Amino acid sequence: MKAAVPALMLATSAHAWEFTPGLPCRLTHETAEVAVELTHDPTQPLYSITLTRPAPWVPAPVFSMDFEGGATLGIATDRHQLNGDGTALTVTDRGFGNVLRGLAFNETAIATLGNQRVAIPLQGAAEPVEQFRRCEARAGV
Repeated sequence: MKAAVPALMLATSAHAWEFTPGLPCRLTHETAEVAVELTHDPTQPLYSITLTRPAPWVPAPVFSMDFEGGATLGIATDRHQLNGDGTALTVTDRGFGNVLRGLAFNETAIATLGNQRVAIPLQGAAEPVEQFRRCEARAGV
């Protein structure tokens, strides 16, 4: 039983939202359905979000994310890209204010491409999102 407790703790922490400082700064989260990675290069400035699934995304003209919970909002773009095998969808932009607000102040994000939907739980995201935001403030350091 004692050995099971540390293993359970490791499994739980692997699915937490995690901020990693650097160039670029990273914000990551993983579920059984999707791995989420946001990056921010404050020297550009450039943000990205990549959603990687085990099965390929089926191409569609519009990608959207709806944030459900305390500060409901939605975003959509036709500037998304799929990687070579179609498993990773990436959106880049010079500003991610709405995405960061959505992640920090809601309970779930729903990523949608065509008729494909992936729910991303946001429990525990607020503090790592705040650390990710501060990456920009330290860009000149």
